[in-house]
Amino acid sequence: MKKVRITVMRKALYPDLMEKYENPIEHACDMVEGSVYIAEGWQRPEGFCESAWETLSPFVLALSHGAENFYDGWMKNPRSAMLSCNDGFRPVSFLLETMEEEV
Repeated sequence: MKKVRITVMRKALYPDLMEKYENPIEHACDMVEGSVYIAEGWQRPEGFCESAWETLSPFVLALSHGAENFYDGWMKNPRSAMLSCNDGFRPVSFLLETMEEEV
């Protein structure tokens, strides 16, 4: 099984939607652009957002077991995926890449 690198690529923020629909939250997201996490199979990397992990983990597991070419050629690198967490107010985009290093 291969390790998978998860890089925080971009954070978006929709204050208009937050103001209109969200109850105030003091501390909602710890992800920092440029941060890198290494996933070893199904185990969530330390410090990684639990909610984002729920979205990404099926792809991480698939990549770690050799899956390639999601959605018939969607990514230039077939051993990668660009995904976002499911927070509609402050979505974070992540790049997942299969590493050569084994778990």
